[in-house]
Amino acid sequence: MSFPFILLLLTALIFDFLNGFHDSANIVATPIASRAMAPRKVLWLAAAAHFVGPFLFGVAVAETIGKGLTDPAHVTMPVVIAAMLAAVIWNVVTWYLGIPASSSHALVGGVVGAVLVAEGAGAIQASGLTTVLVALFLSPILGLLIGYLLMKLTLFLVRGATPRINIFFKQSQVITAVGLALSHGANDAQKTMGIITLGLVVEGMITEFVVPVWVIAVSAGAISLGTALGGWRLIRTLGGRIYKIRPVDGFVSQISGASIILGAALLGGPVSTTQVMSSSIMGAGSAQRFTKVRWQVGYEMVIAWVLTIPVSGILAALFYFPLNAIL
Repeated sequence: MSFPFILLLLTALIFDFLNGFHDSANIVATPIASRAMAPRKVLWLAAAAHFVGPFLFGVAVAETIGKGLTDPAHVTMPVVIAAMLAAVIWNVVTWYLGIPASSSHALVGGVVGAVLVAEGAGAIQASGLTTVLVALFLSPILGLLIGYLLMKLTLFLVRGATPRINIFFKQSQVITAVGLALSHGANDAQKTMGIITLGLVVEGMITEFVVPVWVIAVSAGAISLGTALGGWRLIRTLGGRIYKIRPVDGFVSQISGASIILGAALLGGPVSTTQVMSSSIMGAGSAQRFTKVRWQVGYEMVIAWVLTIPVSGILAALFYFPLNAIL
């Protein structure tokens, strides 16, 4: 392995670790807030499911990230490393501020920004970029809508039930949390797989874009470790700032989020788990009472989402020039 590839591998795994650390809130915030599971227990359960997920549901998202956004023939190691560094810095900044921003947006912005300054707009594949952007921007709308409709359906089905129904909703979140973690691991770990495999192609270590088993394993391991440690700042945001989460809210929002994220993973769409879960929580809350949701928190999240792609793109462009000179 060359030094540039080792540097890429390290930055990619740091990004993957931070992705798990950053996005663990999306998986565990509702079970913790609704007192369905103890914090450490649900974090370790989610971490185990994150490791298994990438082995179960294919590598369609990795292919979208690795060869859908840009032709590997136009990519150099400084481009890929600059993209990863930009995504890492944005993840750290938003975690520190407690803002549930999108790791997916940061990675896409980083790749596009670095490729643009290195090779020009012609190196960007319009069809792949369109697929990515449609998946990223449509998924939170679906989260809001499905969360809303599923809550309405759930409340209709349990009308007249005694408070003991909360026992069912709490116990069911063990299953829904595992399903959500499996889908998140399948979708988000693949983004790192795509970048590492792209680096292997660029370095000539493999001749075609096929994700090796060891890449799947190290990517799954890094995101799993990050999840186990948990990003508590973001857990508090999702679990308490939007509204007071009850067992039924956790149950509904997790089913809604898992169905969207897993569907996107199977179709090759790299969605943002942060966006999907935040909007699913808001949809579930607004189905009960519109004023239940603190929409100002949602507004702050939207601002972060809108800023993520351009900011990470600019950071990647700035990183590219010194990296190109050095490497």
